[in-house]
Amino acid sequence: MTKPLWNALKLSPLVFAATLFAANNAFAAEVKQEINQDVTSVAQLSQGSTDSMGQVTSVSQFSDVQPTDWAFQALQSLVERYGCIAGYPNGTYRGNRPMTRYEFAAGLNACLDRVNELIATATAELVTKEDLATLQRLQEEFSAELATLRGRVDALEARTAELEANQFSTTTKLVGEAIFNAAAAFGDEKANGTGDDVDENVTFSDRVRLSLNSSFVGTDQLQIRLQAGNVPNLSGATGTNMARLAFDNDTGNDVFIDKINYAFNLSDAIRVKVDANNGEFWENIPNFSEFASSGRGAISRYGRFSPIYRQGSGGAGITVSYQPQGSAFNAAIGYLAGGRNNFANNPIDGAGLFDGNFAALAQIGFQPTQAFNIGLTYVRSYQNNVGGVNLFESTGSANASQPFGAGVATAANHYGAQVNFKPSSKLTVGGWVGFSNAEAKNGPNEGDNADAFYWMANVAFKDFGSEGSLLGFQFGQPPKVTDNDIEAREDDDTSYHLEALYRYQLTDNISITPGFLAIFNPEHNDNNDTVYVGTLRTTFTF
Repeated sequence: MTKPLWNALKLSPLVFAATLFAANNAFAAEVKQEINQDVTSVAQLSQGSTDSMGQVTSVSQFSDVQPTDWAFQALQSLVERYGCIAGYPNGTYRGNRPMTRYEFAAGLNACLDRVNELIATATAELVTKEDLATLQRLQEEFSAELATLRGRVDALEARTAELEANQFSTTTKLVGEAIFNAAAAFGDEKANGTGDDVDENVTFSDRVRLSLNSSFVGTDQLQIRLQAGNVPNLSGATGTNMARLAFDNDTGNDVFIDKINYAFNLSDAIRVKVDANNGEFWENIPNFSEFASSGRGAISRYGRFSPIYRQGSGGAGITVSYQPQGSAFNAAIGYLAGGRNNFANNPIDGAGLFDGNFAALAQIGFQPTQAFNIGLTYVRSYQNNVGGVNLFESTGSANASQPFGAGVATAANHYGAQVNFKPSSKLTVGGWVGFSNAEAKNGPNEGDNADAFYWMANVAFKDFGSEGSLLGFQFGQPPKVTDNDIEAREDDDTSYHLEALYRYQLTDNISITPGFLAIFNPEHNDNNDTVYVGTLRTTFTF
């Protein structure tokens, strides 16, 4: 042992002994996590975690440390005699949580720095014979534990080195999702007025997504997502888009680059996301829905979230979110252009960033408690025949999708309110309501107006039957044209959407979801027969 280190140990016996003792207890819990704990610590250090520790000068500054705690005197000595113990910004010490090797290193380094400072300022008289005796006793008492600890550290370092040598990338994480789905639509006649029977054959299909998520400074993310699938659009089998599945995607299992986007922080409160293609507002800002995920949430397209978040879907643009730390309010603005056909990159008339399809969004959220969350959203949209007109992205009736007919450019103002209430950790109640006013922008009916309305109520029972599982029910009205200057394109009756699902969490990475969907009076027409859809969705994540 070198002389400087021995001097340091003589000067701070309780510092070193208490630190080693804490490290031994921490590693007992840490072994179960081993490399993952280190990876998490690296991310926290590189990102400037909000849990970063700050130096304290008195043990009374810790709100969670009491004089009755068994280590109170040791903490008091380390804080007030040596000044080398740090706490968290919220005034806690968190003495019962396991510590990482990085925290151990930071604490030991702070104590050794303090020792060197005391030596430099000739305050060695702070060391007592009792300190030296305590150090010797602790060394003898914990000699076996220290030897075991040394072996664990060596083994952990070897495994960490192996992981680093064989990891996929130092900056990129691969995230995957695969869906296997069996589904069938059934009923009497299709809802398209042809009189044809509903196509009732059972289908088996898949959808696979692979995301490459890269981070360069710790708080940013570049996402490149690949997708392939052959899940059919059940509107053909049923005669209505109201029966579409949440995860339908039929590329013949050819692989496409589905998403490219980059998100970064401008400040602690402001985050920016730039979508190069297939941008969707529901992914960029709070959507207040327990059923938003297409792989683990609702089985229907309309049941995932409010259609107001589908405005601009598929386009390119930018979203800016504002979330002040500790504030009950949050806000967001966004702009997506190009539409589902992504004509934002096309310079022809009626396309590009500002001459074609676009949606401009503004939203204010209010969350006074963890149990209650509400959002108010406004979107101004424009669609033409170049980018395609589909006002509610195939979640409502045909009249709602094209209130003035095919190929008629349509501008609209959309207003939405979304709410999510959690009376307990196991129960969530929520829903949304929306109203849109559309105007024809060309053709013989230019200047005509139409109003559309929709709503949904849902309930989710979490950990139902087993941990991670979810039982959900939804009931609502898909988008309906309630008033139109073109009377022939009004929806005279009302459709109702009823959905039930049970997501059984088989393992951490596999869930099985049987689901049932019923559309009463599809296409808002009482003359149409009820359409039913049954699914069995199995989702693998990795």
